[in-house]
Amino acid sequence: MKQFQKTKSFAEVLDKEDPLRMFREEFCIPGSEIDKSKTYFLGNSLGLQPKVTPHYIQGVLDQWAANGVESFFMGETPWIHQHAFLVDQMSILAGAKSHEISIMNQLTVNIHLMLGSFYRPSGKRKKILIESKAFPSDYYALSSFISFLGEDPASILIQVESLDPQMKVQDEDVINAIKDNGEEIALVFIGGVNYYTGHVFDMKRIASAAKQVGALVGFDLAHAIGNVSLQLHNWDVDFACWCSYKYLNAGPGAVGGVYIHERYHTDDSIKRLAGWWGYKQEDRFQMHQSFEPESDATGWQLSTPSLILYACLEASLSIFKKAGWERVIEKQKIMSAWIRFLLADILVSEARSMFICITPEGAGCQLSFLFSHSGKEVFDELIEAGYMLDWREPNVIRLAPVPLYNTFTEIWDFCETLKIVLNRHYVKP
Repeated sequence: MKQFQKTKSFAEVLDKEDPLRMFREEFCIPGSEIDKSKTYFLGNSLGLQPKVTPHYIQGVLDQWAANGVESFFMGETPWIHQHAFLVDQMSILAGAKSHEISIMNQLTVNIHLMLGSFYRPSGKRKKILIESKAFPSDYYALSSFISFLGEDPASILIQVESLDPQMKVQDEDVINAIKDNGEEIALVFIGGVNYYTGHVFDMKRIASAAKQVGALVGFDLAHAIGNVSLQLHNWDVDFACWCSYKYLNAGPGAVGGVYIHERYHTDDSIKRLAGWWGYKQEDRFQMHQSFEPESDATGWQLSTPSLILYACLEASLSIFKKAGWERVIEKQKIMSAWIRFLLADILVSEARSMFICITPEGAGCQLSFLFSHSGKEVFDELIEAGYMLDWREPNVIRLAPVPLYNTFTEIWDFCETLKIVLNRHYVKP
């Protein structure tokens, strides 16, 4: 990595030398072709639409029109084979074997399904450990599942609180909580990247600590997949779930995915909620009444998938395939270093009393700024200046420049604008 310089011309050099620069042209950037005033830093919330997405959707519609239900088995790309492409590409991003991946449902549905298989309370080992300030839907899923079993969520959930006044749950907080409650924990379920702070948890360490006390471990990877490097199989993670509409750019309500370690695929002691699309493929249309699951992660599938949602995900993954996942990660690291380099001046200026960055270094794309005052006013002015960011109550601005469609010059311009806006609201003590 070359030594950074604090000039816009240097940002332009970084863009010119960027081996992934051409991929920006493959996405629909908000704002008209004439008005380029919008800068999209919300890949952590909803990724941009690939320009090829309508083509992939139209391909499904054309096959449906031409072949009806026989499209599953005939045509240029039979629908029955589409899942194989998706898992081949997704396994690279997840650091898993392809047969450990299943593309199905949406995130919270998959969390419920995984709890059905991997939350196995026994005796006093019945607690579920989760970090405080996890994404609310994780709480909803776990609490409702526990209530469904006739238990009180307050007596089952262990929420790892942070001693950090900045509200950051650290890896050590999680590790210590696992050790302190080890004999009672049945399942550790953590967000791989915390949605609020952007902190990337040390999933390898957490998985190891859980195994040492005899607990299973799963991760919500909504903010991790397509953002940070993962090695789920090598980390010995039991299961993980994710959505595909953030860094994976598969559109609002996109199909989700799960990872299930291969040791469970043919384990008859594992309970599961079953559906016909999880039946072993070679005999699925025999219509047997007794359920025989496919002997891999697809054995957890339920219903016939939406081929249109598959097409949206395939469109995005085709771009990841061309770009190369290692190159995406490398650019992500450079972009993260670049924005922190530029923010350094702000964080040592007089305006530093207004906010701090609560996202640790070495994280993924996201940065979270915690404001002591005037945060909403700063946010509103940045939005007015054309920056698409988001606000999380009570006082955090989140942004996430992503490698496939954001530029180094956009980051430079943002930091310059941020300086101006902060100075408007800084009040000398």
